[in-house]
Amino acid sequence: MKKLVLVGPAEIRLWLRVSRQRAYQLINRADFPEPYQVLQMGKVWDIADVDRWIRSNRPWLYQTGEPGPNGRGAP
Repeated sequence: MKKLVLVGPAEIRLWLRVSRQRAYQLINRADFPEPYQVLQMGKVWDIADVDRWIRSNRPWLYQTGEPGPNGRGAP
């Protein structure tokens, strides 16, 4: 069974290498994945959904070899 990994706006911001404001603009776009769950602390996403979105909309991030939110490179 695959382990569920969740990310919030802070992890998404670091993954995309953008400001907090820009991250919130992106996660509120109509084409951004729906949150896995909305908690009292805020929205969280399944990392696989965000990964698919980034691969489709920001593919150059996978060409840099920079660490992703899991610390091991792009997930």
